[in-house]
Amino acid sequence: MSVILSGSSQYRGTRFWMRGGVWMSRYAAQILEAGPLALLQDKGRFGAQHLGISVSGVADRHAAGWANRLLSNPDSAPLVEICLGKFRLRFADVCHFAVTGADMHWKLNDRPLNSWCTYRASAGDVLSAAYATSGLRGYLAMRGGIVAPMICGSCATSIGDGLGGLHGDGLRLQAGDRLQVSTVDADWVPDRWVPPKFRRTYKGPIELRVVPSNQFAQFSAQSRHQFFDSSFEVAAESDRMGVRLKGTSLPDAPGSMISEAVGAGAIQVPANGLPIVLMPDCQTIGGYPKLGHVYRADLDRLAQARPGTSVQFSLGDRAEAQREWLFQTQFFSAQECA
Repeated sequence: MSVILSGSSQYRGTRFWMRGGVWMSRYAAQILEAGPLALLQDKGRFGAQHLGISVSGVADRHAAGWANRLLSNPDSAPLVEICLGKFRLRFADVCHFAVTGADMHWKLNDRPLNSWCTYRASAGDVLSAAYATSGLRGYLAMRGGIVAPMICGSCATSIGDGLGGLHGDGLRLQAGDRLQVSTVDADWVPDRWVPPKFRRTYKGPIELRVVPSNQFAQFSAQSRHQFFDSSFEVAAESDRMGVRLKGTSLPDAPGSMISEAVGAGAIQVPANGLPIVLMPDCQTIGGYPKLGHVYRADLDRLAQARPGTSVQFSLGDRAEAQREWLFQTQFFSAQECA
């Protein structure tokens, strides 16, 4: 006899069975190698910013959204975000999965896999990723979603806040961690793929559209013109908190201001005149003046930009930014029937 627990505990959705009078839990896969940075993420932790808690969540919502959609998962289903690659796990049960995002040369046992597709794994199969050759972050979703404790409505890993993740403590995934899924559907047909026109390769320079911020006018005309006319490069110091840019410093940057609320996409300009684009793990308030906000739909491309990638900015408008973000969120929230 087996049961699936419900409720808000860390074992919510876990399959259990009786052996020798003891309830045992089944897991779908065990991580063998976690690589430089593998995190359990979902859409993010909203509504807790007034407590100083970051939103976090997946860095590339386009790639993560497709991974869950291919499996008919809810767009909020937890999945693994893998930075740079060198990731391996062994399946302990039949599992349907999808891989999207950066080109990490996925293999199931010794068989090369195409990204942006779904696959079926059997017990004992080993899934592996090499170092990424295009892009920065890959996504691994499992049908039913990975089970993890919910904190403030999300299991998103926030290392800085010490929240979320597989055990709720904000730690990255490690070798030996066991991933459980909420459903095991051995008869599901996994033959799905993302249409080629929606797949991204993450090569070449990127252009980010910008909505002017409420401090836009505080920057000199020369500074604003230089910002939109210049090319910057992604700096190696970039992370999930913010993408730092290298290039010619903007002149006459306004001084620090009274801290106010900030969010992903805000373009802060510190005293050195080199912009920083905030990302999902960013702080909730900041005192650097903001020149603008990157379109939320464009941040997905920035999340895949490797150090040295050329970045240019163009002036956009709020209505377009809202329209594109609404279209993307509605598309991925319209879950297909299983």
